[in-house]
Amino acid sequence: MIKIYTDTTFITPANRKIVFPLLFELCYLKNVNLLEKYKLVDSISESDIAVLPVDINFLIKNKQQSYLNDFISVAKAQNKIIWAYSAGDFGKTVQDDIYLFRLGGFNSKMNDKTNILPSFIHDPYGKFIQKEFVILEKESIPSIGFVGNANGSLKSLLKEFGIYLYVIGLNIKNNFYSDYQSFYPSGYKRYQLLKKIKADSRVKSDFIFRKKHSSASLDTSEIKKTTIEFYENMYENPYVFCLRGLGNFSVRLYETLAMGRIPVVVDTDIRLPFHKSIDWKRHCVFVTEVNFVDQLLRFHDKISNQDFIEMQENNRKLFLNVLSRENYFVEWCKKNQNK
Repeated sequence: MIKIYTDTTFITPANRKIVFPLLFELCYLKNVNLLEKYKLVDSISESDIAVLPVDINFLIKNKQQSYLNDFISVAKAQNKIIWAYSAGDFGKTVQDDIYLFRLGGFNSKMNDKTNILPSFIHDPYGKFIQKEFVILEKESIPSIGFVGNANGSLKSLLKEFGIYLYVIGLNIKNNFYSDYQSFYPSGYKRYQLLKKIKADSRVKSDFIFRKKHSSASLDTSEIKKTTIEFYENMYENPYVFCLRGLGNFSVRLYETLAMGRIPVVVDTDIRLPFHKSIDWKRHCVFVTEVNFVDQLLRFHDKISNQDFIEMQENNRKLFLNVLSRENYFVEWCKKNQNK
């Protein structure tokens, strides 16, 4: 059992959405499985791992940098492993000698102790679509699906730039609580890349373009309808196009894995969960923005029927066994106990 110390004064109803994800399971949900593997202790000296209780971005925004520094200093003085959580689209880089958990960032700029959290989503089977997971057989022509925000208009491009400037302004105003990222118009980029796929007769495309994210709608019934369409599209197509959003990560990638389908990932210098132990090339097709259709076709031509089937099965298993919030930290428990 791994002994965890944290500052429990932060474990309040108001902080449910900003606590370190493991603490959400241990303190709010009282997850029995994880409580058998992690034990909360009352002092740093008793602990194996000292966990900063809340999102470090929150601490910086709220002028609690000194608290952040003091927590780290005390834990380091006692030679404790330190875990910290950085939420949000951009995330925040901190010193090298702590384990940082974040949603995204740039692989080439992150150190070895920076760990990517999956997007913790619900299992779509049963919740969003009333079907069971089935394998799609390999066909001669690859079929790729996509449902989502993709808009090639100048107005959309300018809107994305406006949102970007707003986020950058908040960052400056709030003590640089997150890393700087250059402008990346993901909605505009998606449209341009998907248009190239649609025009290529060597690929079967099944796309539904939306001019805004479904969450932007105020109509609950419409959100439900579009969510079902989103997952039905994945259900019908073995490949799913995945490109980053405002931050350098893709929630759609995890949704694709949950459906047991194959993500076609435009690699924008991303890092994925357990990047040292999971061979992500066995789960995704990684492509670049240049010649990406040719890269998909080469992959599809080379993969055997059996491997095509097993890839879908393994992606579904990866979601169920590793990428849920509970099993993600079960996996971390195994890794710490093996050290």
